[in-house]
Amino acid sequence: MATTDDSNLCSTCNKPAARRFCVGCKNYFCSKDFKEHEQDLSTKFDNEIVQSHDELFDQIQKLDQPNYLSFNLFDQIEEWKKTTIRKVEKAAENAHHELTELINKQRTVLIQELEPITKEIRSHRQEENFAENDIERLKQKLNETQRKIQQFIQECENKTIIIDNDQINWSQLIYICKPQNLIPRIPVNAQWSPHGKTVAGNNGVGNIVNELCRPYSLSVADDDQTIIIADSWNNRIVQWKIGDTNGQVVAGEKGQGNGLNQLCCPTDVLIDKETDSLIISDWQNRRVVRWSRRNETIQGEILINNVCCRGLFMDNQRCLYVSDNEKQEVRRYRMEGDMRNGDLVAGGHGKGSGLSQLNAPLFIFVDQQNAVYVSDHLNHRVMKWNKNATAGIVAAGGQGKGVALTQLSHPEGLFVDEFSTLYVAESRNHRVTRWPQGAIQGTAIIGVDTPINWPVGLSFDRQGNIYVSESGQNGPHRIQRFSIQ
Repeated sequence: MATTDDSNLCSTCNKPAARRFCVGCKNYFCSKDFKEHEQDLSTKFDNEIVQSHDELFDQIQKLDQPNYLSFNLFDQIEEWKKTTIRKVEKAAENAHHELTELINKQRTVLIQELEPITKEIRSHRQEENFAENDIERLKQKLNETQRKIQQFIQECENKTIIIDNDQINWSQLIYICKPQNLIPRIPVNAQWSPHGKTVAGNNGVGNIVNELCRPYSLSVADDDQTIIIADSWNNRIVQWKIGDTNGQVVAGEKGQGNGLNQLCCPTDVLIDKETDSLIISDWQNRRVVRWSRRNETIQGEILINNVCCRGLFMDNQRCLYVSDNEKQEVRRYRMEGDMRNGDLVAGGHGKGSGLSQLNAPLFIFVDQQNAVYVSDHLNHRVMKWNKNATAGIVAAGGQGKGVALTQLSHPEGLFVDEFSTLYVAESRNHRVTRWPQGAIQGTAIIGVDTPINWPVGLSFDRQGNIYVSESGQNGPHRIQRFSIQ
């Protein structure tokens, strides 16, 4: 490590004839300062490397502690266990009640059969009027009743309690699954390239496979290489691989109509990972439909009927949220339950600008705390409805229509990141704005240096890149990706 060179100066004291050379910092030192330099390196190594290693190791060791993770999955497992035990106890109680009813019913039948025999026996005894043939006849009746009792007892002894344990895959009855929505961790000061890259469309307005017409919303698949687009005015859903020049129609290839193999102005689409299917807001047909992504499905199935659906969202519990543009509300439906009536989670108090009202609710986003964000289109604001709230709070805008950063103009697509920062596509202001939690004004992040035309759909991939659908009547009708810097 050390060499001798009389012409070198010590980098610390600047004295000549420094004889020690450090291969790390490429500096010369005198013997005294070299020892101090070694000591400084040793201290720095301990503080920056050894200490960080020990802290990291301690953090890894704590991962198996139930209360270490902020999202306490262990509590959820315990709650599931208690709920399941209650259900098992209830099932046993119902079976016990069913068996009791069965015995009492047969007992009543046997008593009714025995009653006329009892009356006849009493009559003969009181009048002392009976002969051998009466005794024989009554004996046969009693024997017949006895036979029925024995038959019933035998049937009861031969009955089996049906326990479906063998039909239950207990190893899969409860399991840890990935969330439907993997929300990227986006730094609060993140910036994106001002110039977008076209990843779908931009070949003019049309209905051939390389064209789009009023692309409304989009979803980015888990592979970050596939985009699902609600190609609204073409009455279809298109799948587009990034890098391809053409898309592929995956729903509604038969053109406009209300058949199960048709769509009419679809406005939103999401991917249900559990069933590998697409959930589509078939707006002009007033229904929500599901199309399988497996094989080559030629038609969908109706999930919800008679709803003026504009926006969709599915949370991590596989509850489906639907905005109704006529009833001015958002409802939540359980995918595994009765989907005829959903639970009201936002609006529902008529058209208006009050905190409990909405005016043309469009897109929806639900965060990890089950707060529902709604683009309140004609009120030029985004409303946030906390879980079980009876009124919302203004999360962005609310200062009337305008171009100021305290205002919005016709908000559409929404996204909320892990830090509760809200992103809004403003269709008439031709920009995307970012609103940190609690902010009274936003920041324009897309559409500042390079204009975009009528942004409607808004989505992110897992790296934090932004995808925007441009849907202006005279615009390029395309999907652009803006890369995070």
